Amino acid sequence: MIRRSLLLGAIASVFAVKSVPAFADEEDLTFTENEITRSAADFFGIATEAVAKVVQRVFRDLGRPDAYVKGDEGSGAFVVGLRYGSGWLIRKQQDPKKVYWRGPSIGFDFGGNASKVFTLVYNLKRERRLFQRFPGVEGSYYFIAGIGVLYMRSGGVTLAPMRTGVGLRAGVNAQYQEYTDTRDWFPL
Repeated sequence: MIRRSLLLGAIASVFAVKSVPAFADEEDLTFTENEITRSAADFFGIATEAVAKVVQRVFRDLGRPDAYVKGDEGSGAFVVGLRYGSGWLIRKQQDPKKVYWRGPSIGFDFGGNASKVFTLVYNLKRERRLFQRFPGVEGSYYFIAGIGVLYMRSGGVTLAPMRTGVGLRAGVNAQYQEYTDTRDWFPL
């Protein structure tokens, strides 16, 4: 009788363990500072030390991101400007997703640039939350090359795009970026 109870208990515990759904820990769904630094340095093709300073600052301000977008963009302005980009949304335990962004700007802003963009994404939870407008104020000075970061927040999601690129552009502008899962050339 005791053996039978022990055997049934052991079998029940095996099935109980297998039937409990596996919940991902927050650490399993977010990226570490080292993971982001390596990925950004590889993507930008620049020294890890240069990227590490920017990444350290963002991590100090916002913590661990749960996603990032890496891609390319082009922008230009003469008081009124436009920006278009495309890239890949990267999340742990999910397939990469193609995303696009665009947006107008207005301000004391002149010139043009082509950039590689590595955007840290915070509090995403579901990928649909990325597909909205993110307002921001940006100051930029591109003369051959540079790296910079700004923060944009909307609907509980925070973005921290890091840009490095080439061009001849200087100014300050108010702008927004709208993220979508389909390409759209209409800037508003």
